[in-house]
Amino acid sequence: MKTKISRFIAVSVAVVLSVGITSCSGKKRPDVIITYSRGSLCLAPIQIAAVNGYFKEEFENAGYTFDFVEVDTGTAPELIAAGKADASATLSASNILPIQNGLNITFTGGLHTGCTKYFVKKDSPINSVKDLKGKKIGVISQGDSATINIKRILAAEGFKVEGDNADVQILFFPQTDLPLALENGAIDLAGMHDPVAYKSQEAYGFKTLIDTLTDDKFSKEYCCQSYVTTDLVRNKPEAAAAYTRAILKGAAFVQANPEETARIQIENHFVEGDPVLNGKILKILNYNPGIKEAKQTVANITNELKEIGLLNKDVNTAKFVSEHFTVLSGVPESYIYNGDGTFTEIWD
Repeated sequence: MKTKISRFIAVSVAVVLSVGITSCSGKKRPDVIITYSRGSLCLAPIQIAAVNGYFKEEFENAGYTFDFVEVDTGTAPELIAAGKADASATLSASNILPIQNGLNITFTGGLHTGCTKYFVKKDSPINSVKDLKGKKIGVISQGDSATINIKRILAAEGFKVEGDNADVQILFFPQTDLPLALENGAIDLAGMHDPVAYKSQEAYGFKTLIDTLTDDKFSKEYCCQSYVTTDLVRNKPEAAAAYTRAILKGAAFVQANPEETARIQIENHFVEGDPVLNGKILKILNYNPGIKEAKQTVANITNELKEIGLLNKDVNTAKFVSEHFTVLSGVPESYIYNGDGTFTEIWD
């Protein structure tokens, strides 16, 4: 395994903001438009890559321009479809079905594992997945990764998870309402993402049935990944690689500095909350970035959604993955942040 040291250029927050977080109206379109939404604790790598100057360094070195643009939560796919955005980060399982429906993106790297937990009440008789037959499961939406992944888990246990005769009933709630719905008995299992999951367990003492950070099935899958448009990979592969290197560096920084990351997020109004608590949550998650296991994650999800019937059964998994996970030239397998403004690149 070879290692190589690469340095980043430290820039002030003010410089990054003047370069990046702007509207594109009235300006020549930059080569790459990166979108982000406020309120996401676990997507810290994209925020850190902006504030710490990794995007600036990588794009300048590659000879491309970029903008870092705030959008409303959930609107990135619409902007991608309209040609108004080129790159972002997202929950892996949430986007396989939109890709089948025409969303022209390709994943490029894994950012972290383990941001979803499935809880039952502390006195619940449910002690295993097998006990969920006939139960009510609460999640935030049909396409959310918590929904997709619980269906994968149940299907692996032989449950029927689709159609009128499904073995479970899936109900939808705003994420902040899920803890109370579980506590009051409206549902038997709640699928939540951190930080809501962490805070809910602290408040109600919920029993963890499945933790994707430690679960045998999910511990090596990247729940969140970077992505770019297929057009960007086709027309400007060096720009796609620059974006991916920068965001993977962001993940490596978070892994090494969760408390510092929490402070940066709050100071720059990316998220709200207590920096100490947010730092604890970030420290729990695994932000070691990676390529091979991220690609395998896409393959796993694709295969299992075909088996469930959510993806067309005639989808060729190898072809689907080759088209929607791109291993970019010049992007290492992983990075380690050295703590002194340098990164060690990991090459296989």
